[in-house]
Amino acid sequence: MTTPGIDYRALFAVTPSPYLVLAPDLVVADVNEAYLRATGRTRDELIGRYLFEVHPDNPADPEANGVRNLNASLQRVLRSRAPDTMAVQKYDVPVSGHPGVFQVKWWSPINTPVLGPDGEVQWIIHRVEDMTEFVLTRSPRSRPGDPGEERSAMEAELYARAQELQRLNEELREAHARERQTALTLQEAMLHSPDLAGHRDIAVRYMPATQSLNVCGDWYDVVDLSEDTFTVAVGDVVGHGLEAAAVMGMLRSALSAAVRAIHEPGKAMDVLCRYARTFEGALATTAVKAVIDTRRRHITYTSAGHLPPALSRSDGTVSLLDQATEPPLGVVTGQATRAQATVAYTPGDTLVLYTDGLIERRDEDIDAGLRRLTGALARHARLSPCRLADALLASLGVADSGCDDIALVIVRL
Repeated sequence: MTTPGIDYRALFAVTPSPYLVLAPDLVVADVNEAYLRATGRTRDELIGRYLFEVHPDNPADPEANGVRNLNASLQRVLRSRAPDTMAVQKYDVPVSGHPGVFQVKWWSPINTPVLGPDGEVQWIIHRVEDMTEFVLTRSPRSRPGDPGEERSAMEAELYARAQELQRLNEELREAHARERQTALTLQEAMLHSPDLAGHRDIAVRYMPATQSLNVCGDWYDVVDLSEDTFTVAVGDVVGHGLEAAAVMGMLRSALSAAVRAIHEPGKAMDVLCRYARTFEGALATTAVKAVIDTRRRHITYTSAGHLPPALSRSDGTVSLLDQATEPPLGVVTGQATRAQATVAYTPGDTLVLYTDGLIERRDEDIDAGLRRLTGALARHARLSPCRLADALLASLGVADSGCDDIALVIVRL
C-alpha cells in the first residue's frame, strides 16, 4: 500500500493553534491562518519583517515587558537549541489599520527550535495560545461568595503566580550565568600554560561534561625544561564542579613545580603523591606525565593509575605506553620512587595523552574504548595535531562533550 504524499504546507496553514516561523535573525518566515486570526494581522504585515518591528511593546503601557521576555526566550532557544516554554504573558498587539492603537492580549507561548543538518538552529517555531478571554473573564453581577467571583479570583491569582514564576526563573538564570562566568574565569586561570604557545605541533582540547558549569577536575599542562626537552601531562581528580576544579588547580601547580626542579617524571610524580596525601580531596586522583627529549628522540613517562598514553607511529601502527603504571596519587606503593619507562620515537610520530572521558562508556569494558582510540589514531595518523584532535573527538562520539570531563593533548614529535 502506497501512502499518498502529504502537503505539509497545507497542513501548516490550517493548524488550529497559532504558529509563527522565525529565522535565526528573528525575521518572520511564515505564519498560519490561526495566528493571523488571533492577532488580527495580515501576511503582508508580517512576512519578511523583524518580529519586534511588527510586534512592539504597547507604548501606552509603562509596565509592558513582552518584547524583553519573548526576546530572552528566543535567545535561549538559539543558544541551547532546546524548546523554551514561557509563563503567561501580557503582550498587546497593534490593531491593523489603526496606527498607535493596541488591543490588550494575554498569551501562553512556546518556542521550539528546528535544527538543520549541522545541528544549528535553522528555524524557530513560535506557538502561542490566546489566553485573553481566560484572564479577562469577570462576572459583573457576581456577589460575594458567588462561584463566578471565586473563579475570577482564581484566574487572577493564576496569572499573578505565572508572572512571579517567570521573574524568579529570570533571576535564577542570571545567577547561574554569573556563577558560570566566575567558574570559567577560575578554570582558565588555573589551566594557563604559557609554554604551550611555543609549541605549534601540540594541540589541546578541554571539554567539561555535559550539563556541568564548564569546570571540572581534569587538567593538562605543557612545561619547557630546556632547549631540547619539554614535558606534557594530564590528570583527573575524582568528581566535578568547583570543588574538583580547586583540587585540580593545586595538584597541577604542584606537579608543574616538581618537574621543573626534578626532570625525572617518576621522582616528580612521587613528590606529587606525597603532597596529595595531605588533603582528602586529592586521593584517588590519576595522572600521567611524559618528558620528551627532542635531541635524543625518546619519551620518558610515568603513570599514577592513569590510562596509558598512545604513541602513533608514522607508519600507522599504534602502541600503548603501559610499562610504568603505578597506583593513583595518595596510595602508598612501598617504593622509594615511582616507576618510569623510556621509549624511542621517530620524527613524525604522535603522542596522545587523554583522560577517561574520551574513551570510557557505561556498561562497557575499558579495553573496548582503548581499541576505538587506537583504531581512530591509525586511520587519522597523517592529520595535523589540531585536525587529529577533532577527528578523535568525532570518532569517539564526544565532539559535543560527553557524560564525563575530557582533557586531550596531542603532540606531533
